[in-house]
Amino acid sequence: MELLGKTNIDFIGKRTISFIISAIISIVGIIGIVQIGRGAANMGIDFSGGTSMQLKFAKPLAIADARTTLHKSGIDKVDLQEIKDGNKLLVKIAGAAVGKQSDIVQAAFKKEFADNAFTVESSTEIGPSIGDKLRKDTLIAVALSLLGIILYIAWRFDFKFGIGATVATLHDVLAIIAVFFVMGKEVNLLLITAVLTVAGYSLTDTVVVFDRIRENLHKNMKSAMNTIFNNSINEVLSRTIITSLTTFLASAALFFLGGEVIHDFSFALMIGIAVGTYSSVFVASPIVVLLEERAAAKQTGAA
Repeated sequence: MELLGKTNIDFIGKRTISFIISAIISIVGIIGIVQIGRGAANMGIDFSGGTSMQLKFAKPLAIADARTTLHKSGIDKVDLQEIKDGNKLLVKIAGAAVGKQSDIVQAAFKKEFADNAFTVESSTEIGPSIGDKLRKDTLIAVALSLLGIILYIAWRFDFKFGIGATVATLHDVLAIIAVFFVMGKEVNLLLITAVLTVAGYSLTDTVVVFDRIRENLHKNMKSAMNTIFNNSINEVLSRTIITSLTTFLASAALFFLGGEVIHDFSFALMIGIAVGTYSSVFVASPIVVLLEERAAAKQTGAA
């Protein structure tokens, strides 16, 4: 299936613009990672410790009334999310004393809303020390995954291709973190799951482009490097867009229909798919061309 037909776009020629855009995104993402490492971002209870409860009420409950009730009980730093399907309320209390907050919340609601019975559908409590360990282990896991990527691509293709794929994948990870950091969205284990999922997706997309480049390099060894890379990208462009579009639509369905629990997860996937498609074309391949040009220039200078 061809969505665009035959194209002849000079992707490599636009690398300066794409590098500038990617550099801005990456800088914001790096700032976000630093803040996450310090625990200064909007950390979920997975990383900061605290209590998370999902309550199901018999009748609708206004968030303002729930917040006022909790404030009266001495719980000031609380995040409330209304789940309209089923009169549900998600209560998150970051950095709270584990083992006490759940009882305080239930007692407050039973006293203030005696005519609105509720049940506790789920309750999670994580200590601050465990949250801190999870945050550090998560950053290590992401770093190790990127190291594995560069080793795999270097073995399958060439070290220069490994660098290109790793930079593109890291770029996608930073893009997701940048968006979440700028928008003030919660950083939790679901976000990390989405980040690692996108890293795998981006790598797969990049490998498809690299496979075609490798084939054309063997067929047209005398052609200019820019020409080979541009032709290869154009040849797989329809496939890349169709694959990304169908995956994006599936993630969009989760975003709009999947409910509050996976809202941020599906949002991160949508960002990652869009950015991953961009990086496979405008980041990974141009970096390989740049490295090849520098290597050729060194050989010419040595000769």
